Amino acid sequence: MGKITTRIANYGDESDASTVVELLDCYARDPMGGGEPLGDEVRENLIPGLAKTPGAFSILAFDGDDAVGLSNCFTGYSTFAAKPLVNIHDMVVRDGQRGKGVGKAMFDAIHAEARRIGACKVTLEVLSGNHSAKGLYTAQGYGDYELDPDKGHALFWQKRL
Repeated sequence: MGKITTRIANYGDESDASTVVELLDCYARDPMGGGEPLGDEVRENLIPGLAKTPGAFSILAFDGDDAVGLSNCFTGYSTFAAKPLVNIHDMVVRDGQRGKGVGKAMFDAIHAEARRIGACKVTLEVLSGNHSAKGLYTAQGYGDYELDPDKGHALFWQKRL
């Protein structure tokens, strides 16, 4: 394994675009990503959708010329801090590359971009059974969100439309 490098993907570059789709498909096929490949409609619409979404950015990680990791992030806004925030929506490290510093390198790049835009925090979601990811996230300083311990920690809910 060589030195891990990272950069923000250029959605207008065909190679970067196909790498984002390929790595997101790796994540989707993983049990922690649902265990199913991306559908044709998602493959077709992913890059155009990301490109037209204000504040969207993707971090690509490379071991030499080999793409080994992807983080899809979105800039939001914290009303309580009156500053931007960054949400990590997807994070994947290619199977066989985990435990080699790829995730940490992507976090370094995400944190640098968050600081560059003046973000007050970075958020993410993780499945409770994803122990290896939780270990990485904890080592990076992430934890449950709470305002008052007596009121409990925040839960991530969804409603599909």
